[in-house]
Amino acid sequence: MALTDDTKQEIQQGYRDVLAGKDIRARYGQRLMIAEIAKYMGEITENDGQRTSPASACVVEAGTGTGKTLAYLIAAIPVAKALGKTLVISTATVALQDQIVLKDLPDLKKHSKMAFNWTLAKGRGRYLCMSRLEARLHDEGNGDSDTMPLFLLDGPKSEEPGTRAFFEEMLASYGSRNWDGDRDHWPEQIPDDVWRQVTTDHRQCTNRHCSYFDSCAFFDARKDLDDADIVVANHDLVLADLALGGGAILPEPENALYIFDEAHHLPDKALNHFAASVPLNSTRQWLKQLSQALVKMQPYLPGGSQATKTLDRIGSASRDVDLVLARVYEEAEQNTGWEFNEERRTAQWRYPEGELPEAMADLSAESRIATANLVRQLGVLADELQGAFDERKEHEIDRETAEAWYPVIGSFHSRAEDQLRLWTAWCEGGGSPPPARWAVRQRWDHAEDITLYSSPVLADNLLYSRLWSRAYGAVLTSATLTALGRFDRLNSRAGLPQDSRFLVVPSSFRYAEMATVEVPAMSAMPTDDGFTDELIKRLPDLWAGEKATLVLFTSRRQMIQVRDALAPEYPDLIITQDDMAKGEVLRRHCSRVDEGRPSVLFGVASFAEGIDLPGKYLHHVVITRLPFSVPDDPIEASLAEWVSQRGGNPFMEITVPDASIKLVQAVGRLLRTEQDTGRVTILDRRIIARRYGQLLLDALPPFRRMIER
Repeated sequence: MALTDDTKQEIQQGYRDVLAGKDIRARYGQRLMIAEIAKYMGEITENDGQRTSPASACVVEAGTGTGKTLAYLIAAIPVAKALGKTLVISTATVALQDQIVLKDLPDLKKHSKMAFNWTLAKGRGRYLCMSRLEARLHDEGNGDSDTMPLFLLDGPKSEEPGTRAFFEEMLASYGSRNWDGDRDHWPEQIPDDVWRQVTTDHRQCTNRHCSYFDSCAFFDARKDLDDADIVVANHDLVLADLALGGGAILPEPENALYIFDEAHHLPDKALNHFAASVPLNSTRQWLKQLSQALVKMQPYLPGGSQATKTLDRIGSASRDVDLVLARVYEEAEQNTGWEFNEERRTAQWRYPEGELPEAMADLSAESRIATANLVRQLGVLADELQGAFDERKEHEIDRETAEAWYPVIGSFHSRAEDQLRLWTAWCEGGGSPPPARWAVRQRWDHAEDITLYSSPVLADNLLYSRLWSRAYGAVLTSATLTALGRFDRLNSRAGLPQDSRFLVVPSSFRYAEMATVEVPAMSAMPTDDGFTDELIKRLPDLWAGEKATLVLFTSRRQMIQVRDALAPEYPDLIITQDDMAKGEVLRRHCSRVDEGRPSVLFGVASFAEGIDLPGKYLHHVVITRLPFSVPDDPIEASLAEWVSQRGGNPFMEITVPDASIKLVQAVGRLLRTEQDTGRVTILDRRIIARRYGQLLLDALPPFRRMIER
């Protein structure tokens, strides 16, 4: 469909209205981005609602200050509505998801005449499950009650004071509608181990058979999905939906126009989704819990029934899995070249080229067969229990038993399926590149375990087959999509279609007038022993006279060493990222600056990307060393091995482009608005002493350079 005049008119008018309503001026980069996205979407051809043009994506790199959220909303909403497609906006973080839902969309609706509605989509695990909460309170009240076996799922009971009071407060807030059951909307952070006790997943949820279905937080949030013009999701949810075949949670890819904001995270998120692991000893512990659950469940089932027979088969399948896991453990323990890192009490072993030794390959095949049998039998029992919810049919199991036990068996089934994924991945033939396979051995005071892992090395085929080839259309945007000025890295990692189009939007910042990048003389390189001492000596001079400084480290250990050495001399000046929750660290930093006191923030990788400190809150970014990734990551190591085998140079093809993206993100903390000014200091002399340094320097924004030779 070519863009109709009406749609073009709606886009142009919408943009004019927003500029007038907010009293802001048009930005060249923003206009360029609107035109590019609208043109791309208008060129998709269709017949009977199905895309007929080849798969393609529109990739737009737009730096800070472009106003990219407004650009893609104004371009995409009228086109999606004209095509009758749902606009799915996906972000990498919950924070950006909330910003789009609570600020950007209401803002656009208020200032333009565009008619649209939207809803927020999050995974089931972000919502309260009333059935689990009730069972939790019931369980607390009953001491060791046999009737509510749910807490076999949760391992040891939490003895924290006030736990019961906390759950009662949760129940009261939800009952009075003061809280909507969304974990992210609870006033304080809820620790993972507490939250796990009151949420559920698709394997444990009885859906419309649950007595709380009509007041379910998750299904309440879902009701709006079918009628929404815009669904705001996140990358994890989109990938989870695709793993279920697409269209299970979100609209089908064929009926969706996707916009991936913070799109540089998508390939890594995809790898995480398709990775698998099995901790051997804790799985054997878990099998014991399964046996205990089967014993407790027996009295509730009629003798000689199908369910009782299945119970026996599960018991036998579980023993088979346990026996083979014991042999896998012994093989891994005795015939692997473990080298312990005593400080972390861990050892890691990567299987070169993903090739397993013969004995381990044979055991993996046995484990796969045994685990598949366990998965099958647990699935049969789950189906039997689910059948008891259908009141139109006679059933051997009564409904109360089914309600109590379905979530328990569902949880075991789900966990067994996760384990099967690992064994299946370990038995598959190598692709190109072959998968990464590795093992980690950990020691604690009274126990030890070996965990086996598998992960694809590139997400290109996964994303192409499940997403790009099926999606009606897709826009990828972020401030950092190019590496060393090219889109090659993103292209190979995300497997983008051949017909995709790429654009770098020029920034509205006058970089040379706004900031400098400085490389002072240093007597030590980051690879030298004396580098930490030199940091300790140099940093006070660098932050002297500054009101707000951010010092970025690549190693937590080095950050702590430098802090411990300097904090006594500079009391009440340094705050590190680990001192308290992220929001609180930033709040404290800003309030010091507001009071006219200097403040220095110390942070590692996540502060190099995810923080926004405009104006007076940040005037100086100090980068202690170039952000090369740690060489012990097994996925990166497997990719490097594959590149080498094909005659490539992994350092120049992987390490340097990755470092370039991280460096651009770190430097991007400095200028957040067109009024900001400041300086970036890089203390790693490799940026001018090594051949690749020039590439990294040239990929930075065009600041004024001040380099001491």
